[in-house]
Amino acid sequence: MALLSKSCVYGIRAAILMAIKGNEEFISIKDIAKDLNLSAHFLTKILQQLTQEGLLLSHRGPKGGVKFSREPKLIKLIEIVAAIDGLELFEECALGLHGCGTATPCPLHEKWSEHKLVLRRLFETESLEKLADNVQEAGLRLRTLSQLDILEFNKNKRL
Repeated sequence: MALLSKSCVYGIRAAILMAIKGNEEFISIKDIAKDLNLSAHFLTKILQQLTQEGLLLSHRGPKGGVKFSREPKLIKLIEIVAAIDGLELFEECALGLHGCGTATPCPLHEKWSEHKLVLRRLFETESLEKLADNVQEAGLRLRTLSQLDILEFNKNKRL
């Protein structure tokens, strides 16, 4: 069971990358897509959702692109999740059973309810600025691996 859709994960990665690059100027979606090894067309659709929800500003033209509507320290992870995936994650049954609830709980209902609350609090408190800082400090890679990257990695691993 994936908690977040691929679109949401890519949207979060794009937002983290934008926070790392700074919010002074518009950043080209093509540049973001290239840095993340994603399709620019696919990423555009994802970032349009963030723009429609007021998290990003967009500008067309040669110096166009996207930037945050407010400082990354003021944008919480839950806002990105809500814009792309919605908040159903915090309402749904872990097993996807219809009718699961307090009156008729599934076998995981009680434990999953506790974890959903913890997860929601985490998403509500984590800012993009903090995520970006943590990614940089840990030296984590935001780029999506292509099949060629994986083959190259495996080839070098054998040497």
